Amino acid sequence: MSSRELPPEPADAVERFATHLRDEAGRSPHTVRAYRADVVSMLTFAAERGVARVSDLDLSVLRAWLAARRAAGSARATLARQVSAARVFTDWAVRRGLADTDVGARLTGPAVRRNPPSVLRPDQAEALLAVAAADTSPVALRDAAVLETLYATGIRVSELCGLDVSDVDFARRLVRVLGKGARERSVPFGAPAERAMRVYLQTARGELCRSATESAMFLGVRGGRLHPSSVRRLLDRRQTAAGGPAVTPHDLRHSAATHLLEGGADLRSVQELLGHASIDSTQIYTHVTAERLRGAFDQAHPRA
Repeated sequence: MSSRELPPEPADAVERFATHLRDEAGRSPHTVRAYRADVVSMLTFAAERGVARVSDLDLSVLRAWLAARRAAGSARATLARQVSAARVFTDWAVRRGLADTDVGARLTGPAVRRNPPSVLRPDQAEALLAVAAADTSPVALRDAAVLETLYATGIRVSELCGLDVSDVDFARRLVRVLGKGARERSVPFGAPAERAMRVYLQTARGELCRSATESAMFLGVRGGRLHPSSVRRLLDRRQTAAGGPAVTPHDLRHSAATHLLEGGADLRSVQELLGHASIDSTQIYTHVTAERLRGAFDQAHPRA
């Protein structure tokens, strides 16, 4: 759906809104694309009903748009995002003088059911890392360093692929990560990840690199920056060899967070490590650890 199909005033508002999200609010490219598409959908729906200006939007139009989205089969998570996009847009429109009233402030959407994340047991994570470390080819050494870094830090796969060599501080065992919303944070890693990264840098990265100016920490087989899809494939290969359950890079992130909490880390520290803007996003891991505690209790206590 294109903003070119909109009347001139809302079409201009969409582009200004997208620029605001990108340049002022620091939203990720994915969020900018999603919110822009949602707002175009909303304003197109309104225009088809004779609402040609942002200032003429009202709550009934927004609710009718969401009802149409629901009838078209939008999932609960998608509807929740569309509500968020509409609310952010109408708030922005008031602050920019395009509307007098924030009609989206009273808009509500469905609660999103959050399933517990998929988490490896510590022994399964150890088996995966051991299999990756058993091979000494350049690609295998890279794979081992990638998996050790993902599990040690809990960073997102996009954050891992965005790392440059200069982002790794071996002296302090920290990686500098650029996360969602262009927020930068430093994440610690342990001795096993340090060893894997040092071996990769000293013996494998030069074999993969095709350009002296390439700054990426982790490289693909063609010498360029490693892509998230390649990380997913290498994880599939290594996990199949380890004989464990299917796992994604995000499952390693979930596992790292859960194992930190089970080891005694406090929730705020885990929030900082994961780069969550809100602790609500980190709370889900407390449910996982509580379920594990219940399982252990039921199995071991004589009066469970």
